Amino acid sequence: MFARSAAETISKGIGRRDFVRAVAALSAGAGIATTLGACSSRSTVRATGASTDFEILQPGQGEITGDHYLQSVPDQVLWGYVPTVHATPVMQMRSGQTVTIDTVSHEGILEDQGRNPVEYFGAEGVDENDVLEDVIAVAAEYDRTPRDFDKDGPHVVTGPIFIEGAEPGDVLKIETLEATPRVPYGVVSSRHGKGALALTADGTPPAGITLDEVMPPAVTDGRSNPDPTRYGNLSTFTAVEDGHGVMSYGDARVRFPLAPFMGIMGVAFAQDRDPTAPTANSVPPTIAGGNIDIRLLGEGSTLYLPVFAEGALFYVGDPHMAMGDGEVALTAMEGSLRGTYRLTVCKPGSGDAPSVAYHYPFAETGDAWVPIGLSDPDGSVGGQGTDLDVAMRRAVANALDFLENDRGMDRATAYAYLSAASHFAISQVVDRTVGVHGQIFKSHFAA
Repeated sequence: MFARSAAETISKGIGRRDFVRAVAALSAGAGIATTLGACSSRSTVRATGASTDFEILQPGQGEITGDHYLQSVPDQVLWGYVPTVHATPVMQMRSGQTVTIDTVSHEGILEDQGRNPVEYFGAEGVDENDVLEDVIAVAAEYDRTPRDFDKDGPHVVTGPIFIEGAEPGDVLKIETLEATPRVPYGVVSSRHGKGALALTADGTPPAGITLDEVMPPAVTDGRSNPDPTRYGNLSTFTAVEDGHGVMSYGDARVRFPLAPFMGIMGVAFAQDRDPTAPTANSVPPTIAGGNIDIRLLGEGSTLYLPVFAEGALFYVGDPHMAMGDGEVALTAMEGSLRGTYRLTVCKPGSGDAPSVAYHYPFAETGDAWVPIGLSDPDGSVGGQGTDLDVAMRRAVANALDFLENDRGMDRATAYAYLSAASHFAISQVVDRTVGVHGQIFKSHFAA
């Protein structure tokens, strides 16, 4: 099943004739990266302010470096939900192998944007040839689950991948080797009732701000209309120029550096057989990862997740080109990415993963260990908690556990050290379950 699925995925991306050529080349000893790289093409985007010399990474085109390659095919992705422990894998691979995944951003295809990316991006000056083919296909053809814009998550989720040897009680080590923008543009959206300054359900402002400070402005809230395109939601088209995002306002522009990463990286957690159960919604992160939205998790980072299903069932989605801590408006600069990951199973007692990771998400970068705290990591069971204080306490407790159990520091000294030298930041405040992450700098332990 897995071999056939992989073959169909590749052939859909590069065409049947090129697929036959690829198979012949592989039989002769060529790798996937070499074969598919030969099919690449360079395109230009005519959007105002966007780069005019950018390689559009259509499915199967450009350099593909992983041992395996997975596309976002409409009849295999989930839109608005993440795989449960009962999900059927779309690919199987050995522990320690790498996989390149072409992900699809939801921004530009959602119902409040018209669910037609050619028209949506065309209105911003993007040529139809520079809109990704898999983005167009998902918007037009997805029918695995019914779409309810007001209830479902927005994210297009790719996977799950079965990793041989992974069992409940293990840890999946996820190393991000590459995170490459597929197009030279993205979108930042702010939607009514969502975000740091959102109007509450009863029509009053949240504590700490006035009605006039609600964003988007309360007077523009059109959610009483059954047509999502008339909700009054705001989306800001953002061009890519020389590795920076560029937003225009009036006659001026603001530029900021890109820092691509995958907002959603997770393993199956929800026990429900219904793939659209609330516990499988793509918005809130859980103890098994998911929409964890930590901006540090780009190239060179590692995320460790506890495993709850045979094969782990790894999935990705919500690709970000750039995001500030907090993600306050609701979304990051969203844009489709090509990501390459090394997936490794870590067994209890092996020393291959931080001890915290066997029961809670934990991460690291080249410079720091990253303890994580979530306000309500059970997948919305029994309601949803959004208290940042809870997330902060959990992040600090996990940091103490790591320093005590993995670094040999007594807990009192560890507590003092965290207060003196570590940094804690708000990951995001917009995913129902809110998050905090810390940084414990490795250089402090070099002596």
